[in-house]
Amino acid sequence: MEQLKEEKMMAEKSKFEEELEKLNINLTEHQKEQFDRYYEMLVEWNNVMNLTGITDYDEVNLKHFTDSLTLVRNIDMNKIDAVIDIGTGAGFPGLPIKIAFPHIHVVLLDSLNKRIKFLNAVIEELDLADVETLHGRAEDYAKRKEYREQFDLCVSRAVANLSTLSEYCIPFVKKGGYFVSYKSRRLDEEIENADNALNMLYTKYEKKYKYELEYDHSERYLVFFRCENITDSKYPRKPKKIKTNPL
Repeated sequence: MEQLKEEKMMAEKSKFEEELEKLNINLTEHQKEQFDRYYEMLVEWNNVMNLTGITDYDEVNLKHFTDSLTLVRNIDMNKIDAVIDIGTGAGFPGLPIKIAFPHIHVVLLDSLNKRIKFLNAVIEELDLADVETLHGRAEDYAKRKEYREQFDLCVSRAVANLSTLSEYCIPFVKKGGYFVSYKSRRLDEEIENADNALNMLYTKYEKKYKYELEYDHSERYLVFFRCENITDSKYPRKPKKIKTNPL
């Protein structure tokens, strides 16, 4: 029984590697081991807290790890020095980015402390350097000079609409940097409705990238926004104001 389980994991691991090769990502043996241990810890901790609805080895590799790294089709990660992941949850997409591209300084921000504890445990177990976790709200950290306009790239898989998400995320981005939102639904209307917010935040919508994950075939999107100028200091506003009076 154990042998069959091990053979299944080896076969599924090769699927993961095949998908990453399509992204021109070739992992070292150490990086493969880090992804495997990340998966194991995700499943272990998921028994005591809600981290993911997906626990199958193959599905986690595909729908969490591979999906997190799909942005490499549009961004040269070798030119990226610093990334912040807003509303990171169980670490997606920030931690897969860190494992695959160890040179990048990664900051993981989440409002739930129990998730931060999980992330800290993973970071320690995987011996990842130059990764920082932040417990709190984006609107508070975005006002602090050590984080505001400090990142080449801000990423988020959060489900908020693009108008709201832009106000939370863009203040972290350097002039000329990018905010990338991961979406899993059609969003032409959502992009159109974010137009005023983007103008107020001196940010330009560049493109959306539509893709399907192998073995899954659900429609997914990456939406790319380029920060054209320094964000006005009044943004982001307090959550109540964002909710009652969206840009």
